[in-house]
This record gives sequence, C-alpha cells and structure tokens, in this order.
Amino acid sequence: MSKPLSPFTKQQLIPQEETLEVFKQKGNLFIGIPKETAFQEKRVCLTPDAVSALVSNGHRVLMETGAGEGAKFSDKNYSEAGAEITNDTAKVFGCPIVLKVEPPTPEQINLINPQSILISALQLKTQSKKYFETLANKRITALAFEFIRDEVGSYPAVRSLSEIAGTSAVLIASELLSNVNEGNGLMFGNISGVPPIEVVIIGAGTVGEFAARSSIGLGANVKVFDNSITKLRRMQTNLGMTIYTSTLQPKNLAKALKRCDVAIGAIRGKNRAPIVVTEGMVSNMKTGAVIIDVSIDMGGCIETSEVTTHKHPTFVKHGVIHYCVPNIPARYARTASISISNMFTPYLLKIAEDGGLENSLRFDKGLKNGLYFYHGILTNKSVGEWFDLKHSDINLLIF
Repeated sequence: MSKPLSPFTKQQLIPQEETLEVFKQKGNLFIGIPKETAFQEKRVCLTPDAVSALVSNGHRVLMETGAGEGAKFSDKNYSEAGAEITNDTAKVFGCPIVLKVEPPTPEQINLINPQSILISALQLKTQSKKYFETLANKRITALAFEFIRDEVGSYPAVRSLSEIAGTSAVLIASELLSNVNEGNGLMFGNISGVPPIEVVIIGAGTVGEFAARSSIGLGANVKVFDNSITKLRRMQTNLGMTIYTSTLQPKNLAKALKRCDVAIGAIRGKNRAPIVVTEGMVSNMKTGAVIIDVSIDMGGCIETSEVTTHKHPTFVKHGVIHYCVPNIPARYARTASISISNMFTPYLLKIAEDGGLENSLRFDKGLKNGLYFYHGILTNKSVGEWFDLKHSDINLLIF
C-alpha cells in the first residue's frame, strides 16, 4: 500500500520563526487641489501655511490657478509656500490624492484616475445614485470629511463649521437689525439704561451654543429651546452661566417668539429638520424681527423658511425678515478655510507617516469612519441603505 501524501513538506512541519508585519516606510504624497466650481463656494482645503508644512515634509501639492482666490489667498501665496500652480484642470484631478471642499461633479469624477484617493465633503442629501456608481467604476477610495471622528468621538469638521455658523448667525442678525439694512434700528448690545434685545435660539447643539455665546457676549437676553435636557445642561456648563432654557413646549415657544427681536433656528433631524416654529407663531412675531434658519440645509425648522442665496439672502414674510442661506460658513471663506485646513493637515501628515492611507485606516478608527468607498467598494451602511446599493463592512476589507 502506498503511503498517504501529506499536505505539508517535512520542512514546513518544523517550527518556523514568527513573521511580524513590517510597516511601510514613510510615503510621499502628491495632492491635487482644484478650484471649487460649486455655486457661491469660496472655501479652499489648504491654506498656504498648510501647503508649506506639507512641502517641507517632502510632499507635492498641485493647485489649480485661482483655487484660493475666494478665500483671499493668491497663487503667489501658494507658489511661495512651495505649491505647483497649473491652469490645467485635468492635470489637478489626475493627482493620486484629490482634495476638495464640495463633492466633485460627475464630469470631474471622469477626470480622476482609477484607484485614486478622493477626500471631500459628501453632502449625502444632495447626491444621486449615479455619483456612487461612477466612483465604483473608477475603483476610487473616497473619504467624506464630515464623517471623520477625532479621538474623543466627535466630528471635528462638522463642529468647526457649526461654530462658524452659530457665531455668523448672530453677526448677520446684528447687520439685519441696523438701519443700513432697513431693520428696526436696534443695537445688539447692552447699553446702560436701554433694555437688551431678546434672542430665541431653537436647538442646543454646537450652532446653538456658539450663537448663545456670541449673543451673551454682545449683551442680549437669550432663551434656548431644545427637547434634550442633556444638551441644555451641557450648554449651560460650557457657557459657565445659567440662562433661560426650556423644552420645545409650543405655548412657551410661541410666547418667547412673540417678544423676541431675533430667532435662530439650529435644530437638526436624522433626514430632515423637524418644523418646530409654525407659520402662526411667525405671524405673531414683531414687525421687523429677524429669523436666521441655520438648519435650512436640512429643510429648515421654521415653516415659513425658503432657501435663499448669498446674493439675495433675505425675504420678508408676515413682516418678519427671513435669512435662509444654506452655506453660511462660505460667507466667511477665509476663516472657514483656515478651520478646514487645520483639520486636514495633521491627517495628511499622519497618512504619509504611516506609509499610506491603508495603514492609517488600519489603526485610526476615526479616519476609517470617514471612508465610504474602498477601491470602488461601498463601505458606508447609511449610503447603501439610502440609495439601495450593495455595501460591505470595511472591517472585513481592512484588518
């Protein structure tokens, strides 16, 4: 009888030395930054200082002519920082890493090389199924910066832009109340002997907190409404003072709105912002009062809100001035750009230090949370369910 064949050789059965994973050496990045073409988008992902930090670490940055103009950064600022400048859009999109603020259009995706890395906002509510199918066909690896979490579990990009939006809401309201803009001629400040103006803030998240902080700093009387007692308590702790807070009880809210000079809507929902201020409540407000609906990008939380633009930002309904521009941080493009750049730069340097995006994703759960495409495979469950697309768990692809 012949001896049964063993699946292993004698050599393989002898105990072997353990093979440890060898880290890749530090990689050099080649980043392309195209000029934003989205309507009224003036922000840019990296400031000249950030470009300088990347270039001094041995990386290359290729920028399209005029990419920083909206944020008042000139091509000269960037070239002096070490960036390469080109007017060839296709060349910028042909870089191995493409960095954008707004998600690319289908035409722009066609310019991206297969197997490239795309880092931008996703803006899920504005996307179509075709967008994801085009990314899949190109086998692109894509990260959405609004999904990236930091070491404490919060979303740094969303928080930064929410801080800007909250502070901006108060500055805009202040402008709209002045006589220059045919407002009620009220000053957003506590002048001796003059009763302070009343501000109602709906929503106790980051936008609400920074709107309250700015309002209090200018001397206004602030009332905050939210259905989360935890958020209201946290806001008072963060502000370091006791302010008027209430749950969203229609009777209390209607009473506060009737007396207020400024109402700021900053409440968000899972798919759409809930409407908490009815048209009836708006019609009972003071003539010349101001509404800033920051949650308009999710449909708005005030029934009378309609989307406006930076060019024509306001309209009047029931004698109340409405400001409903969805992209408020773009109004302060330079500040917003510095804020976005401060978030991106450490991540880019770390990706290079780790020897590439794959190693970074393996060890950084927060960065992995921002991934929604991996070599053309959809890895984000909410995107898959929203558009009825097949998706895979990223932990089964990277481990």
